[in-house]
Amino acid sequence: MKELKRVILKLSGEALIGAKKAGYDDKLISDIARQVIEIRKTGIDVGIVIGGGNYWRGRQNNNIDRTKADQIGMLATVMNCIYVSEIFRHEGLKTAILTPFQVGSMTSLFSKDLANEKFNNGEVIFFAGGTGHPYFSTDTGIALRAVELDADAILLAKNIDGIYDSDPAVNPDAKKYDEISIQEVVDKKLGVIDLTASVMCMENKIPLMCFALKEPNSILNALTGKFTGSVVTVD
Repeated sequence: MKELKRVILKLSGEALIGAKKAGYDDKLISDIARQVIEIRKTGIDVGIVIGGGNYWRGRQNNNIDRTKADQIGMLATVMNCIYVSEIFRHEGLKTAILTPFQVGSMTSLFSKDLANEKFNNGEVIFFAGGTGHPYFSTDTGIALRAVELDADAILLAKNIDGIYDSDPAVNPDAKKYDEISIQEVVDKKLGVIDLTASVMCMENKIPLMCFALKEPNSILNALTGKFTGSVVTVD
């Protein structure tokens, strides 16, 4: 993998709960901020996308129109980004929240020029609101921002320590991949990211690194040669 100068980190909404049953685990979020501080010291730009699963999983409710359910999910990601951004600021980071639609004075409207300006100013950027359109997941949102902003890699911080050929929670003999191509991910339907995002990463040659958020210093380790998760290659 080439030298990393800019990465986009994907955090699941559920991961923010940590050991709690609801809300946010501030200690966990502060630890993420501490790791991002160390990453920023190396000169790497960091953008962050957060899912909304701790608030809303609209596709599980068949009584709500899909478009409306997805809009609620977009707003859930905005709430998550506002909260996590404030914890980051408390830890000493400069942050910005960009959305593809107006959210009053709470966020700024996304543009490539504005994002690059904030990166150049040393800010950590939270990309909230997905793509701004229904029927697109936060996976597609992170791939889109990575392509637009010439990111060198996407970091997927999950509840599992890498990519397996089957669910290790169900199959004790599941095989973990240290490295796998994006084409294999698609062909084997491994569900690392959705198909639209996979194709975007494939066409634009953006590799992915998948690892467990709960492991100590997992984000920092991914960028400092101590990575133990799975790499998705695009060459």
